[in-house]
Amino acid sequence: MAQHDFNIANQGFPAFRADLNNALSAAASLSSGTSAPSTTFAYQLWYDTTNDILKIRNGDDDAWITLFTFDQTNDAADIRIDGVAIASTNTSSGLTLDFDRYQNFFVTLSSGANTLAEPTAEAGNIGQTGFIIFIQPSSGVAGTVSLHTDYETNSAYDVVPYIIKANNSILLGTPQLAFA
Repeated sequence: MAQHDFNIANQGFPAFRADLNNALSAAASLSSGTSAPSTTFAYQLWYDTTNDILKIRNGDDDAWITLFTFDQTNDAADIRIDGVAIASTNTSSGLTLDFDRYQNFFVTLSSGANTLAEPTAEAGNIGQTGFIIFIQPSSGVAGTVSLHTDYETNSAYDVVPYIIKANNSILLGTPQLAFA
């Protein structure tokens, strides 16, 4: 993790080299740190290590815009539009979909049996729509999906539209099988 003001001052060679290496380290690590860089530039990237959020500086250089929120524990990321998480990536065989945080889901299936567990926060999101995209493993061994009773209804990518009708009731649309 490194941050730098990206201003290389006039100085002797050893100090110049150290200053340049620090600037390159900051650029390579997306100016990561627990707080925003003190010197900012329009369109600068910053990885907020406290909250695991990748941000970009706006064109006016007066605010940060959230691009992605990362779940470092599960190696997953939220994709955001207008500050709203629109997708979740997960590679777990015991998956709980969080409809309060996400609208769309990308689920990489494990070979064999996979369980879509009871979802969270669907009651507060009645009328929400989105997609659940099941990605088959490339190993050639198909993954199968077992659904919790809240869900009503295996090739390359299987896309399943949904709508939250009421608490404990999620309607699943016709799957688009082998979507490629």
